[in-house]
Amino acid sequence: MMSSTAGGAATPPPPAPRSRKSVTGTRRTVAALFLLPALLLLGALVVYPIGYSLVRSFFDQSGSSFVGIDNYRELFTDKSILTAIKNNTIWVVVAPAVATALGLIFAVLTERVRWGTAFKLVVFMPMAISMLAAGIIFRLVYEQDPDRGFANAVWVGVHDTFAESSAFPKAHPGAESPLKAAGGGAFITKEPVRAGEPVVLPLVGVAPDQLPDSAKPAKAAAAEPGKVTGTTWQDFTRGKGVGERNGVDASELGYPGMKIEAVKDGKVVDSTRAAADGTFTLSSKADGAQLRLPASNFREPYNGVDWLGPSLVTPAVIGSYIWMWAGFAMVLIAAGLAGVPRELLEAARVDGASEWQVFRRITVPLLAPVLAVVLVTLMINVLKIFDLVFIIPPGSSQDEANVLALQLYRSAFSDDQPGIASAIAVFLLLLVVPVMLFNIRRLRREVRR
Repeated sequence: MMSSTAGGAATPPPPAPRSRKSVTGTRRTVAALFLLPALLLLGALVVYPIGYSLVRSFFDQSGSSFVGIDNYRELFTDKSILTAIKNNTIWVVVAPAVATALGLIFAVLTERVRWGTAFKLVVFMPMAISMLAAGIIFRLVYEQDPDRGFANAVWVGVHDTFAESSAFPKAHPGAESPLKAAGGGAFITKEPVRAGEPVVLPLVGVAPDQLPDSAKPAKAAAAEPGKVTGTTWQDFTRGKGVGERNGVDASELGYPGMKIEAVKDGKVVDSTRAAADGTFTLSSKADGAQLRLPASNFREPYNGVDWLGPSLVTPAVIGSYIWMWAGFAMVLIAAGLAGVPRELLEAARVDGASEWQVFRRITVPLLAPVLAVVLVTLMINVLKIFDLVFIIPPGSSQDEANVLALQLYRSAFSDDQPGIASAIAVFLLLLVVPVMLFNIRRLRREVRR
């Protein structure tokens, strides 16, 4: 029945209310339409590859014969894959823990200094560099040659500060020399020397351009009463038949800094070093002794550490990763630190707690959720590490630095073993899933709080 107004016009009845079920269904339809593109991409780029890899891991190289779990059995019998699993374990244990610890230290220390923001910027800057670029940088940093590799340039510089390298690693006695081998790389005179009689200690084997810049033309030593004098020099003159053997010639250079020891009954009674012209003087204690040129004169120059050798290549690559990701950890931890109640820290200090106690008993426990986020994120990241391990190690030591992601690439594209590559991919997924589930559960607990 329609109602009428004063003018006589009929008013339509109000529409019937829509059911709650209908409204909910409409909202779900709209939400599904908005999610559909993302779901299609997720299915094409994630779900389908995972499903295909799982199925492919049960087939042989050609993909036509079902082999069951043979490919998975290969993961735990093949030497290269076992090395990759071992190295991945080292990565998961060491890299996230060290990067998180450094990020925590940097965040806490920079909070108390005026230039902390600038320091954070410098530490975080490597995150702007791609893994490929960082790998190339550290390949140069770890170069064996100290003239090219920064790490060995620093290491050799520190080493040579405390143990100076020899300038005469190739020097040795020539024909008819008054010197003979003394064992261990040293040389000694064949006969004892006498005070007042100049001694000659000629050597050969050092290229003229390799002699120290301080070397001067050799000079025959003058006799001194009660003292043993002599000359040690490069007994070689260019040209056939030029120069006198075991005699000092005008064009020949002395051995500056050469160490000479006077030895009696196996004991060193006196020692000295040669001047720039090769001359030297020993006290009367050297009378009747044999003169020895110790092996330290001929030690090969120290060339540093073989950072990319088989024994150190994995720690070296982990070091480059920490250089990149310590800044990431620092920024997240610093953000968490900004939310720590300052009154708790001040109350602890007022109660007499030391800075270490405040850090260990208050700061770290309050930052535990943030530290867990950083640690879990880095663990997932290092399980998939590939770029640095592919770029930094040379071919001779890449097998020792092998990780699962690199082995997957090798098996798929170099060894033409797609079945094993698929098995490695599934194995990596199984390793990552527990860490992701732990992270999801932890995030849900945080939301409930």
